[in-house]
Amino acid sequence: MKKQKFLEKFLVAFFILVIFKAIAIVAQSFQMTLASFWETLFKFIFFAAVAIVLIVILQNQEKDPQPPVTKKYSGSSGSYIDTSLFDKLRSMYEDIARKHIEDNEYKKAAIVYMNLLKDNYRAAATLEEGGFYNEAAVVYLRKVQSKVDAANCYAKAKQYEKAITLYKELQQKEKVGDLYKEINDLENAFIFYQMVADDYVQSHQMVKASLMYRNKMDKPHEAQKILLQGWKENKEALNCLHHYFANIHEVDKLEQEIKYLYENISPDKKLIYLEAMKTEFKKTSAFSIQQEILHTISLPKTSAAVLRL
Repeated sequence: MKKQKFLEKFLVAFFILVIFKAIAIVAQSFQMTLASFWETLFKFIFFAAVAIVLIVILQNQEKDPQPPVTKKYSGSSGSYIDTSLFDKLRSMYEDIARKHIEDNEYKKAAIVYMNLLKDNYRAAATLEEGGFYNEAAVVYLRKVQSKVDAANCYAKAKQYEKAITLYKELQQKEKVGDLYKEINDLENAFIFYQMVADDYVQSHQMVKASLMYRNKMDKPHEAQKILLQGWKENKEALNCLHHYFANIHEVDKLEQEIKYLYENISPDKKLIYLEAMKTEFKKTSAFSIQQEILHTISLPKTSAAVLRL
């Protein structure tokens, strides 16, 4: 666009010069022979016509440009680089980075990725691969804007406070609890584990809530209470019952629970309870439990074959 405007202004200026030159030729004609006058006039008209044709051609090219054969890449010089040359340069940089990694020079490889290939994520991942977790975390955080990757790297570097801060911002409460547990801060760890368990209960994921109590907080009794709550409130009822029975390892206790739950069951849950009993019957090898199951659901002993189906 700027070049086109320049050509238009140049064309106007050229016509003004032509007019002045014509006036000068006329003024000199009184001092020239007729032959010299016509020779000068012919040369002037010829060169003026050639110049006008060239300017018009340039204007038409600016209005209807041909598809570019080169591709512009941003840089301080703003120069045009042939596409194939750019690809060759990129391939060369890739080879350099790969060679640095093979030589365990991860920091040098990361510099190539960051400064020459403009790939901050691969730079951070390369630093992480090389065990430079603090440096990787900084690149993830500042260049890639990935708090998750930065937090993971800080945790690997045992920079637990920095990792905890990021996980809190990301609302990854279980991760926060794990890191507090790692530094033996059980009070804060249990606070965040409790938050996770409460969130699971709120979303009716009772089995996951029970696993938090059992595996992370070492509270098996609370875990059983959550499973019973799920069974009673029809929140993952069958799955809760399976886990509830699976967590009882004493034969006598299991017999009592099978009998107690059946005696206190509501009519609408009897079919679900029967499904659970089928699973328990197939799973256990204890004859007394099999007998208790048969007795509890009021089936004759000869019906054991039905439960095995």
